[in-house]
Amino acid sequence: MPTEPPVRSKRADAQRNRETVLTAAAEVFVASGVDAPIRQIAARAGVGMATIYRHFPTRADLVTAVYEHQIEACAQAGPALLESAGTPLDALRRWVDLFVDFLVTKHGLADALQSDSERFAALHTTFLDRLLPVCARLLDAAADAGQIRPGTQPYELLRGIGNLCVGRDTDPRYDPRRLVDLLLRGLRPS
Repeated sequence: MPTEPPVRSKRADAQRNRETVLTAAAEVFVASGVDAPIRQIAARAGVGMATIYRHFPTRADLVTAVYEHQIEACAQAGPALLESAGTPLDALRRWVDLFVDFLVTKHGLADALQSDSERFAALHTTFLDRLLPVCARLLDAAADAGQIRPGTQPYELLRGIGNLCVGRDTDPRYDPRRLVDLLLRGLRPS
């Protein structure tokens, strides 16, 4: 009598497919915009289009999930970098690099969600709830180590970095990383 695979392995496989689709969608969105064909995302992920629609019935669902996935990845990276980087300032710099990568992708995602103001507001709240504490922890660690001046507010830093990244969408010659580096240098003690 044939036995069915355990339900748990099906769930694990579905979760892997979901993660693969989110990663592929983020890459495609960066390269081709959020209006890229779903078949392009499916091809990049190595799954069928039905798999994408099973997880994300609408494009807005997919865009929202990519945004949330990237927020979570950025949030989880902070503590890991504090443990693995040579100094708290190195951890902060590396995390800010990840944050800039996220923002460059996010601007296109945010534009796609603007028409659904309720969904966009909820995502913005998630963004702040997950990333402000991570940024605060990194700033506190660097300040405690004497590597930056104390008193930098996480919201102000994230907002400043975000403002520096805005021009990237319309001008491929503009790389916000140089200005973000200058901003981080300005945090150093005199």
